[in-house]
Amino acid sequence: MASGKKAEKGPKALRAGFVAIVGRPNVGKSTLLNAIIGEKVAIVSPVPQTTRQNVKGVLTEERGQVVFVDTPGWYQGRDQLGKFMSRSCADAVHGVDAIIHLTDTSRPVGEEEYRIVERLKGMKVPVIVGLNKIDLNGEHLGEYLALWEDARKEKVAEMKGVTFVPLSGLKGTQIEKLVDLIFDVLPEGDFYYEEDVISDTPQKHLVADIIREKFFLLTREEIPHSIAVVVEEMRPVKGKTLRISAQVLVERDSQKEIVIGKGGQFIKKAGTLARADLESILDGKVFLDLHVRTQKNWRDDQSMLADMGYQFT
Repeated sequence: MASGKKAEKGPKALRAGFVAIVGRPNVGKSTLLNAIIGEKVAIVSPVPQTTRQNVKGVLTEERGQVVFVDTPGWYQGRDQLGKFMSRSCADAVHGVDAIIHLTDTSRPVGEEEYRIVERLKGMKVPVIVGLNKIDLNGEHLGEYLALWEDARKEKVAEMKGVTFVPLSGLKGTQIEKLVDLIFDVLPEGDFYYEEDVISDTPQKHLVADIIREKFFLLTREEIPHSIAVVVEEMRPVKGKTLRISAQVLVERDSQKEIVIGKGGQFIKKAGTLARADLESILDGKVFLDLHVRTQKNWRDDQSMLADMGYQFT
């Protein structure tokens, strides 16, 4: 005889998976990743190609765990570093559970967008098109919808496996909705990282990226792509103070003069900004020692790039 008592529901299954964030340079991929995670795991600047490697950010909550892969901007690389970045973008969409195609609705559709959509239109995993920077009025939003409609030969409302979300990574607009959509499409599974991990970026690489970000912000279009940072030493000294010694590489002596600045003012300003971020991230006092060195053609030197953490296969 049935008792009439409802069966108790067990705990909801956790979801876990990898999500690649792709798009052309300077659409706000790193800003979006930092907004989702709630911590700084990727450097941000208005200069294209700030991100040079795939950076993983990990979001863990009661519904499960999302491992985000923030990629360099999708573009045609010419030197060894550029080719590495191009391969990183292409490789990032393989083996993931979902893809965020992030666009900048304040700018017209560019040539890179056509290549990206051509690559993504036939993917077997869910694609979420993030229509970013709607805080800047989203003047070109319709162009991105039309781009996908032309590629898929169907209207937005009819598309399966592709979802469109207007958002602003900078302002945090619709970020919760984006995360909801991601969890909806992720498979059930176990966590890939411990619950307190927010990034798997090696500490030395994160420190180098933070320092490089400050030079990007200060030099803007002058020399940023010719700058690299190599952290040579990180060691504790008095109390909780951490001594960090790093070399700032440029390709020409004229760039070295700019990076140092008159009376060392430029490098001092960059160091002050970097130290403030590093002390917040590393939770302690930092003594930052920066030196500038000219290293011609470092972007084409595979051995040097490997020392910086770029993995060539």
